[in-house]
Amino acid sequence: MTSAKTLLITGVSSGFGRALAQEALAAGHRVIGTVRNHEAQQAFDALDAQRAFSRLLDVTDFERIDKVIAEIESTVGPIDVLVNNAGYGHEGIMEESSLAEVHRQFDVNVFGAVAMIKAVLPGMRQRRHGHIINITSMGSFITMPGISSYCGSKFALAGISETLSKELAPFNIHVTAVAPGSFRTNWAGRSMVRSARSIPDYDALFNPIRQAREEKSGKQLGDPVKAARAMLAIIESQNPPTQLLLGSDALSLVRQKLAALSKEIEQWEEVTRSTDG
Repeated sequence: MTSAKTLLITGVSSGFGRALAQEALAAGHRVIGTVRNHEAQQAFDALDAQRAFSRLLDVTDFERIDKVIAEIESTVGPIDVLVNNAGYGHEGIMEESSLAEVHRQFDVNVFGAVAMIKAVLPGMRQRRHGHIINITSMGSFITMPGISSYCGSKFALAGISETLSKELAPFNIHVTAVAPGSFRTNWAGRSMVRSARSIPDYDALFNPIRQAREEKSGKQLGDPVKAARAMLAIIESQNPPTQLLLGSDALSLVRQKLAALSKEIEQWEEVTRSTDG
């Protein structure tokens, strides 16, 4: 490790956030972790009495975020790395999902991340130094029936990340969208919000998908600790990627998507070109 850094990680109670916090602490970094209740706060602070700092914060509490960031920077110190990890998966056929469920998915996965970014950017820009990591998903590249809101939110965050990387390049601030495949986290388990089924027409398509996802939960190929170590590696890189896939399943599925997209573009190239003046 070249030097100890101060990381702010949202959602450190479990999953990628917890794994990354623990690996970062083991590597000698300081970690501020956001949690949503006092029990989780006590558990996180107990990880390291000197270098683990918890803060109670829901990323959808947009009015509090600026105040929390200001307090962190004045008491703990400048934030070198922001990791937008807080998020969840909403599973539901679009026609069966309420607008409120879709809105909540974007509030947490997109607007919460954007609010955190906007709060840390003034300090990073003034210091001409920083790294923002947004945890997206292979679902920011590929899609499957039943997770349209989730994929839509991750597509949005990936697009924001890529654009932001160009806006912040002059200030030596890196932005990386980390897109994991299937990992042994709680994403498909207790963390997932599932809309109730109501339209039988979708049964044949979706019931097997929901069943397979539930059965696979906890048995996925991806190891969150190894994902955490990969993220620490890009933090140390002088030239980090703007997009980083994690997991061989993500690599295979995204390559298939890109090949299919390239083929479709070629098939419709004549129509595409026909619209020029």
